[in-house]
Formats: sequence, structure tokens, C-alpha cells
Amino acid sequence: MLPNQQNLQKTMLDADQLSSLQNTIGSYSPLQLAWASGYLAAKSEGASAGVSPLAVAAPAATLTILFGSQTGNAKGVAKALAAQAHAQGILVDLKSMSDFKPKSIKNLTHLLIIASTNGEGEAPDDAIALHEFLASKKAPKLDNLHYSVLALGDTSYEFFCQTGKDFDEYLSKLGAKQMSPRVDCDVDYDADVKVWSDSIVSKAKALFGSEVDTNNVVAMPTAGAMSEYTKQAPYAAELSLSQKITGRDSAKDVRHIEIDLADSGITYQAGDALGVWFENDSALVTELISVLNLSADESIEVAGTSLSLAQALTSTLEITQTAVNFISFWADKSQDKNLLTLSDDKNAAREYAGNHQIIDVVKAAPAKVTAQDFADALRKITPRLYSIASSQAEVEEEVHLTVGLVEYNENDHLRSGGASSFLGKRLAEGGTVKVFIEHNDNFRLPENGDTPVIMIGPGTGIAPFRAFMQEREATEASGDNWLFFGDQTFTQDFLYQVEWQGYLKSGLLTRLDLAFSRDQATKIYVQDRLREKASEIFAWLERGAHLYICGDMSRMAKDVELALVDIIAEHGKLSTEQAQDYLKELRNAKRFQKDVY
Repeated sequence: MLPNQQNLQKTMLDADQLSSLQNTIGSYSPLQLAWASGYLAAKSEGASAGVSPLAVAAPAATLTILFGSQTGNAKGVAKALAAQAHAQGILVDLKSMSDFKPKSIKNLTHLLIIASTNGEGEAPDDAIALHEFLASKKAPKLDNLHYSVLALGDTSYEFFCQTGKDFDEYLSKLGAKQMSPRVDCDVDYDADVKVWSDSIVSKAKALFGSEVDTNNVVAMPTAGAMSEYTKQAPYAAELSLSQKITGRDSAKDVRHIEIDLADSGITYQAGDALGVWFENDSALVTELISVLNLSADESIEVAGTSLSLAQALTSTLEITQTAVNFISFWADKSQDKNLLTLSDDKNAAREYAGNHQIIDVVKAAPAKVTAQDFADALRKITPRLYSIASSQAEVEEEVHLTVGLVEYNENDHLRSGGASSFLGKRLAEGGTVKVFIEHNDNFRLPENGDTPVIMIGPGTGIAPFRAFMQEREATEASGDNWLFFGDQTFTQDFLYQVEWQGYLKSGLLTRLDLAFSRDQATKIYVQDRLREKASEIFAWLERGAHLYICGDMSRMAKDVELALVDIIAEHGKLSTEQAQDYLKELRNAKRFQKDVY
């Protein structure tokens, strides 16, 4: 062999080394690859000069952005912030908390947390592991960490922004230093987010100093697919079908909705949600303006835009949901004793707000108010999210929803939900509805089609499981499928009955267990059926089944989880605490996923 060939062979990696390198860098983001290449180059130069490679190529300061998101809002804010920071030359590492190893927080120097709050002050599913770790005795001291928290929440709930507050408290106790104070955002969060984002990017640039490089921009990795149509720029789609699928004598009005995405190029996965913008009922707007003794044509300003009062109440301001802050505002304006008493009791005010629309509040306690003051006291309309009930492998350029029409009587007046009545009754087929996809990576079918799945979805919670079955059929997945469905009556409320029975007959649906609460003297719910099938459920979990819950968060989901813990404890011969840990392990492995509301 010639000397040059010998030297060349010495510089090459052998098969094992090459395989190891490929495995190592396979999971790197573009930014990590860029840094690694610089590190290796410095290591080579440093070795020849007798210099430590770490001294030559210390890693650049990185701004880590972690998001915990149940419905996608925190994720959307995090993506926008990452792009803003990246455009300023800041090295950014953007991750879902579910993709972040909690122990590695000790290696971070600059961290931004964007977290929503789920249910009664609970962390969203993708944030639970980090949330629990930071609260535990295993959490390390974080004296070298600079951080800030943006908390997303809803003042209608008792534990407003609790997850963000928890992260702020935990990090502070561990010695981390605030880059900027925590900001708590209500559902109408755009203005607060912009102020915080501008401030935090400016402070990060100042902290990073010379390590900010606007001339050496590397493509920033993103967390999830991007679409040209977003919450801020929705797609104007056509409503092609709105069909009632509950029986004539049902106590519920549930609609099967089909929306044509035409040539939009919009794509979605089974498990995603559809965001729907809506307009308020014109009759309700007219009634409200009349009760207030105001003029529909009066000009007001909303977020810097001039609109007539009627236009604002129709398309911009929320009037079908009442915020606690509005109760306090109207109590002050009206000086009504009942409202003043309510406003002093936040829990009572929340309950009252949850059962009364704006029109009910102002009719119960008349007051004189200007159009501008009234508009300023209302929240802006926010889009409603609906679990998608179809797979594109089956329906192509369509998207299907299962929408329960919200209706109730208040003092002999029919009150309807804003979005549900818009889709279910007021928008004619062929009409336009503005929509966008909210990707939900926390509610996905297993990648391996051989994996069995257990689906628990009473009522309209059936929606994503219809999508799951369409997807499993289209991909010829061979894994077993078990559905638990429940509602009030078999004859009136068995949603998509023909489809489920067809899947059962074809063998795609392996098992079907039903719980119709009003078909017998004793009410039976899905959690009761779970307990009846306890041994089989545990056997499925032991052979790797993925478990899914969709539907009501306040009652059903909690009762189902309690049943699952009992099942695991009994048949796994575990204590209650060990059974809870078993369920946590399923969640951490993404084998236990929830889409609850």
C-alpha cells in the first residue's frame, strides 16, 4: 500500500465508528448539526495545536423555548416567539415539553416557558413530566439559569394560569433568575403576548451580547407542520353538510358537519382539531342593543379599528360566553345588589357567568352605559376547537366534525352556543366558515399499525375515534381496536351507529362496549363498562395497547381515570399509588392520551 493510501485509511472511520456517528447525529436538529460541525473542526485544530477543544469551541448561548400546550395555543405562541428571536440572530432551541428530558434542565442557561393550564389548575399532558420533576426532590439547583414564563389561561376558571404560576415558583425556588416577570394571559392574549415577546427578545439580545449573530443564520427547526392558514389567517371554507344525527325524541341535538377544504392544500392528521371562527346571531345582537338602549350604527373602536356597534357585536366581540370580569363591570354600573354580592364571591360569579349570557346579565340589572364602555368590557371572540371526525385518507379535501348544539332556556328565552348554533342552524349549506387546523401531537395513533388501541369516547367524544377507524382502515393497520361509547339512549343517541356496526362486522373493530345511561332503572356509564371488563383491559395494556379518552373533562374523564387506576391496582396486584405510577408511565410513553374539554 502506498504511503498516501495508508494515511488516508488512518483518517477514515471504521464501520462501527461510522455507524455510531450516524446514530448520534441522526436526531440532531439543523442548529445542533451546525454547532457540532464547528465543534469538530475546532477539536481537530485544537488537537494539532495542543489546545483543549472545549476552550476553542464553547457552545454558543442558546435560548431554549419550551411549550406545554393542550389545545395548541401555547405551541402557536412559542413558534412565533422562536421565529422572532431567530430573526434577531439568537440561537433558538424550540421544543414541546414532551420532547424535553427534565433532568437536562441543569444544562440550560436561558429558558422561556410558555404553558397553558388544563382543567382545574392541572398541567397539560405534554407538560406533566417536567412539572412533576421540578416540584420533586430530584430537581437540581438552577443558579445559572435565566428564565421567564408566559402563562396562558382563562379567568372563567378558578385556577387561572396555575401551570405557569407553578413553573415560575418552582424555578425561582431552585435558584433560577427571572429575565422578565411572568405574564398571565386571558383567552384574548394577543396584545399581552406581543408586549412580552418584544421585551424578552430584547433582553435576550442584551444578555447574549456578542454571541448574537445576525449574519450567520441557520434554518430554525420547527415543532410540527406549518400551514399558510392559521388562527390569525383562517381559510374561508364552504359548509357542505349540516345533518342532525340524534333521533327525533333525543334530548340532544348533535350534528354531523362536513366542510369542503377545496383546493386549500390544508392537511391534517387523525387526532387534530379544527378551529372555527363564527359570527353571533343577528337576532341576539339586535335584542342586546335594544335592551342597552343604544344605536346599532354608533361607531366604536375595537383594537384600533372603527366599527359600528352592530358589526362589533356580530363579528368581533364575545356575547354568548360571559367572563367573570364582566360580572364585576356590570355590578359596578348597575349597582344591583345581587350582582354586587356575586362579584365579591369569585366562585359564585364563575358559576353565574357559566350559566348566563351577556344579554341575561344586562336584562336582570338595567344600567346606562356608553357603547364604547360596553364594548371595552367584553372579550373578543375566540375560535372554538372541535375534534376532527374524519381521516383525509378517507374523505380527502373535506373535514368532518361532530357538534353538539348548545341550547338552554333562560326565563323562557332560548339561548344558543355561538359556534355550535352557527354551524348547526344559522349557516346555510354552501355558506362560508373561516377555519384552520390545530395540530394535536398529544393525541395520535401509534406509529406501528400492529399496536392495539382502546378508545373511550361517550357523546361527541366519539369524533376523533371515527377518524382513527377511517385511518386504521385506510392504512390496513392490523392492530385490535376496542371502543367504549356511551350516551343517554340506544335508539336516539347512538352516534354513527351504522358505521360502528359495519366496522364490527368487517372485523376492523374488535370489540364494542356500550353504556346508555337512561335505558334502564340504574344509570350505566362508560366507566361502569370499563370495570366490568377489567381483566381484559389490563391484559390489553400488558400487551402494549394505547389508551385514549375523549370528551367531558369535568366528570367523565375523572371517573374513567379513577376506574383505570382501580383496574390496574386489582389486576396488576399493585397499591393505588403504584397503579397511579403505572398510568403515569403509560402517559410518559405516549400510550395514554386525552382530548378532553
